[in-house]
Amino acid sequence: MSENIQKTSVSRGALTKAVIAEMLSSNFEKLPDIEQKHFLYGPLYLGGNAGLAGLLSNSLYRRTLNVTQARIVSNLPMFVLPFLTTTALYSAVVSQPLLSGDLNCPTCSLLRGALVGVVGGWLYPILLALPMNIGLATRYSTALLPEKGTMLRYSVDISRPVLRRMRAVLLLQAVFGTYMGSRHFETYAKLNQITFSPGEELKD
Repeated sequence: MSENIQKTSVSRGALTKAVIAEMLSSNFEKLPDIEQKHFLYGPLYLGGNAGLAGLLSNSLYRRTLNVTQARIVSNLPMFVLPFLTTTALYSAVVSQPLLSGDLNCPTCSLLRGALVGVVGGWLYPILLALPMNIGLATRYSTALLPEKGTMLRYSVDISRPVLRRMRAVLLLQAVFGTYMGSRHFETYAKLNQITFSPGEELKD
């Protein structure tokens, strides 16, 4: 796969990035429908997983801090924000660079997908749920909170059981993000071959 891309790099060298991106985009519709749909809607599935991770982390913190109020108010942003953030992040660091021809490394694509899965679908929901639920616990007096000087240590202590239970989510998001990066690079390789097939005369 990478060999095909290396073979076309010589032909692509005379073209500007803008021209390459335009050529790739114009040939995108030549791909099989299933490839197009997976490339376009794949980030939404990764974002959906991030949203579910947000609901899970929110639930775990609510139980830890004995928060029973404002269930809908707290769950809504905990799904929507990780969903939007992860989808946008994946598109920015994987999908768009591939479509513009700026990401020609399969390993880089896999690593970027895994990092987006971990950061957007695991770390961000946890960091989002922690202060929100501490704020709810303070408002409704559902847990005995420490003084301001020891809040950081308290946050670490209550986060340990949450992180322990979220380890499976970490693994799932990393694997799914890696899979997405792999599949999308395969789609890019096919698109690259269609656009810059051997024997095709390229004009500047």
